[in-house]
Amino acid sequence: MTQTSENVTWLTQAGYDQLKAELDHLTGPWRIEIAQKIEAAREEGDLKENAGYHAAKEEQGKYELRIRQLTQLLERAKVGEAPADSGVVAPGMIVTVAFDGDEDDLMEFLLASREVAGADDLDVYSPQSPLGRAIDGKQIGDEATYELPNGKPAMVKIVKVVPHAG
Repeated sequence: MTQTSENVTWLTQAGYDQLKAELDHLTGPWRIEIAQKIEAAREEGDLKENAGYHAAKEEQGKYELRIRQLTQLLERAKVGEAPADSGVVAPGMIVTVAFDGDEDDLMEFLLASREVAGADDLDVYSPQSPLGRAIDGKQIGDEATYELPNGKPAMVKIVKVVPHAG
C-alpha cells in the first residue's frame, strides 16, 4: 500500500480485496451481531449500571470508527501492481537501513500503511513518518537524515530495498 501527498492510497489487488472483505463483514454480519448484543443488554434493565450494555456500546463505537476509516481509505484507493524491484525506496518496499552507517546496526521494515501490513512479522513505517519521508526515493548506498521524536537528528544508510510480496 502506498499513500501519496494527494491523499491517494495505492493498493495491490490483494490488499484492496482484504480491506473490502473486512469492511463488508463489519457493515453486514458484525452490525447485526452488535445490535443484538445491545438489545439483549437493554432488556436487562437499568442502563446506568449495565456493564454489558456499556461494553457493547463501546465496542460499537470502536468498530464504527474502523468502518469510517476503511470507507475513506477504499474511496480514495487506486489499485495497481506491487512496486518494481528497482532498488529505489518507495511505499510497498521492504527496506533495510543501517543506523549512522553502522553495518552491524540494521533494521528491516516495510514502508507502507499499517492497514495492509499483513501477517508477517515486519515492522511497518508509514511513508508519511519522518523516516519514511527521509528515505522515499533513495537508492541503495544513499544516506538520509530524519528527526527523532525527541527532536534529535538520526542518520540512516539504505542497505537493501526489495518489493514486498504480500
